[in-house]
Amino acid sequence: MGVSEEIRRAIEELGFVSPMPVQEEVIPYLLGNRNDVIALAQTGTGKTAAFGIPILQRIDPRCRDTQALVLSPTRELCLQIADDLKDFSKYIDGINIVPVYGGTSIENQIRALRHGAQVIVATPGRLIDLKNRGVAKLGGISNVVLDEADEMLNMGFSESINEIFEGLPAERNTLLFSATMSREIEKIAKSYLHDYKEIVVGSRNEGAENVNHVYYMVSAKDKYLALKRIVDYYPRIFAIIFCRTKRETQEVADKLIHDGYNAESLHGDLSQQQRDLTMQKFRQHLTQLLVATDVAARGLDVDDLTHVINFGMPDDIESYTHRSGRTGRAGKKGTSIAIVHSREKSKIRAVEKQIGKQFVEGKLPTPQEICTKQLYKVMDEIVKVDVNEEEIAPFMEEINRHFEFMDKEDIIKKMVSREFGRFLAYYADAPDIEQPSGRQADREGRKDRKKGERGGRRKAEQGYRRLFINLGKDDGFYPGEVMQFINRNVDGRQEVGHIDLMGKFSYIEVPEKDANRVMRALNGTRYRGREVRCNDADEPKPATTRGKRGGSEKGRTSAFEKFEKKSKKRKEKERGGRGGDQFADNGDTGDWRQFFRNDGIKLKGEEPDFSEEGWARRKPKKK
Repeated sequence: MGVSEEIRRAIEELGFVSPMPVQEEVIPYLLGNRNDVIALAQTGTGKTAAFGIPILQRIDPRCRDTQALVLSPTRELCLQIADDLKDFSKYIDGINIVPVYGGTSIENQIRALRHGAQVIVATPGRLIDLKNRGVAKLGGISNVVLDEADEMLNMGFSESINEIFEGLPAERNTLLFSATMSREIEKIAKSYLHDYKEIVVGSRNEGAENVNHVYYMVSAKDKYLALKRIVDYYPRIFAIIFCRTKRETQEVADKLIHDGYNAESLHGDLSQQQRDLTMQKFRQHLTQLLVATDVAARGLDVDDLTHVINFGMPDDIESYTHRSGRTGRAGKKGTSIAIVHSREKSKIRAVEKQIGKQFVEGKLPTPQEICTKQLYKVMDEIVKVDVNEEEIAPFMEEINRHFEFMDKEDIIKKMVSREFGRFLAYYADAPDIEQPSGRQADREGRKDRKKGERGGRRKAEQGYRRLFINLGKDDGFYPGEVMQFINRNVDGRQEVGHIDLMGKFSYIEVPEKDANRVMRALNGTRYRGREVRCNDADEPKPATTRGKRGGSEKGRTSAFEKFEKKSKKRKEKERGGRGGDQFADNGDTGDWRQFFRNDGIKLKGEEPDFSEEGWARRKPKKK
């Protein structure tokens, strides 16, 4: 493939035997040409080596200037990429790779860059800070990589990416890696890539090939009970459980820990130190179940996940694709499970259509099936225990004396019961979980869709208020953009709960105490040239007032509007659907005068009196 001897030696020590598909496609092309590339590949398919090896091979170690830049969405991914590049360049003398990211001291990063860094791996925000301080010098960069570009856009980094690219040389090589090809990615490609080649590993916008997709339909109140059954049925499960909000994440994790499971939470309310420790324990398999939000889990790269569990479906298909793509890596099989209530069935269908793969409707395992699985696990673990004869020899006399009155069968029963008793006790009288029938699910789903069409009327979480914003996905208003927009206009860091994104508008939940402050801060601002409206989503709409042109303080439709509507319909009918755009013609004079009289409006001559005095004198007919 043209890879240098120094890099080959390093990657052989890392256990590389043959290239993965994305590496096979990308490496020779980048080594042989200087054209731009968009590579569509799922997370965990070997992307870092695909762009890292050619970049390192093009570096001139004798020059201390920055020659390559890798942008990543999160601190965790930034560190991971930097570590991988250092491993690949182990035998190349003089190469210095520096990761820069937020949430830690900027002074150490400034010193590292001043010492010289041929490769900078950065998160966008911190890079801009260092660039503005004159420390990160981007004028000599010849290779730029945007890793997980779709994630960066979802997190609201589009403006930061634009600012960074404006400071880069025009003559450069640009590589863009993404799991999905969205409109926003295509927009970036047109703006910053030239004559690019698109390399697709797998299928466009498709989840990992080695992932099975399963959903369990339950009532909303039974979702946690269903989660416990699924986890219990897979004794060797190693999974991320995705929740929608920070509050839900912490509640689910607390319940699992209370019920004896090896689980931890990961969300934005934790300090950076807590998050780092939690992720380190999970990578080392010291934690079996990680309950996380989408944002907190970004950049968490773990190869051996057996399952991804969606504790409810995310709002957008891209989020589901990223979630499911975290399992089934490196040729291994994985399973993506969705625990949904009947109102979320439409989301399942939408994902199926997008990824081109069918979900299997799962049937929750019975208590007997779960206990059987757990029993086999206990027996298997006992059989596989290694006995250190020398270590245990001094205690055998006491052990034999203690058990001399018990036969082998009793000892086995007691040993198994000790390990297995928790499951037997729980499932002896476990609560039933009702799974809605297909017809019932469809009926409830239709009800929910109708509610959504009327404005997505769900209640805000306790202690939160739901706000309406007249911006949606069609405006490029994704979760990251929402957070960036709010924090830019509201003083201080603003806590945000659930976010519902529609095509042309959105609903956000903020703490009750902050709601008025957020509405005042956002209302009347501008977003990409549009004036922003933000108000209480659950507050009744105020009555219509039209000042001197009419209207009703009680919110009644004005007589003028009633007649205009009636007149247009009549004209359209008479003219075969054409015209009808005038208020009324001469032939309608008597009609409109009578129409206004019926509505209690006093008339002056040939025109209705629309003045405030005229409306005040109006005497509506008694019903």
